[in-house]
Amino acid sequence: MFQEERLISIIEYLKSNKRITVDLICELYDVSRDTARRDMVKLEEQGRIVRTRGGAILPTLYKEVGNYEQRLQAESSSKLTIGKTAAGLIQDGDYIMMDASTTVLHAATALSSKHNVVVTSSIEIAAILTRKDETTIHILGGVLDSKHHSVYGAKAIEMLNDYHVDKLLIGTCGITEEGLSAPNEEDSYLVRAMIQHADQVIVLADHSKFGKRLFHRVVGFESIDILVTDQALSPEMKEKLLASEVEIVLAEGDDLDD
Repeated sequence: MFQEERLISIIEYLKSNKRITVDLICELYDVSRDTARRDMVKLEEQGRIVRTRGGAILPTLYKEVGNYEQRLQAESSSKLTIGKTAAGLIQDGDYIMMDASTTVLHAATALSSKHNVVVTSSIEIAAILTRKDETTIHILGGVLDSKHHSVYGAKAIEMLNDYHVDKLLIGTCGITEEGLSAPNEEDSYLVRAMIQHADQVIVLADHSKFGKRLFHRVVGFESIDILVTDQALSPEMKEKLLASEVEIVLAEGDDLDD
């Protein structure tokens, strides 16, 4: 077996078994300890593993977050389905808040309720809502993030103090059993402030976000009321959510918290 084939196989093993040792690489691929160590060094140089004492694990910190266009294209069919389901949770006359998530963008597009008042940090969502009759839009001020088409910063958080809404729709870059996480502090602080000014918090997360932990923790599950997703959850994740009394809604319309 060539080295590149072994490297691929080692990564696949780690996806299922969490940890691999030098001795196990020797046993699985009939190679010497020196060869096994070279394989691990190569994978570490590529950023695909983290070496531990006598072995290796997959990195637990997810660092790559694409720009707005890349995020919009990723898992687009799942996001569309989730967005439609989330839009169905909004009633006529609801005052709502929306963050700059691309999944929440699909909810804004699918919104069919009337007489809504919407507060958002997303310039794209604000633009979409201008096409909907009988919707009042409040866009937060602050620093414009050209990469993610949104506003953030102290001014945006200050403005939130003047608002209170019925429902908040937010996305997430990562969700683990510890809660939601974001790539930077600015995103986390803005979402936390939004949560403080909403009666009900609805999180929209497609299957690709589960198991990803990013640099900055946003909130735990105790701050969430409803999770809308597109695939059945692992037993461990479902148990954690239900322990925090989070309602789990499958985007196809089935309720998962029975």
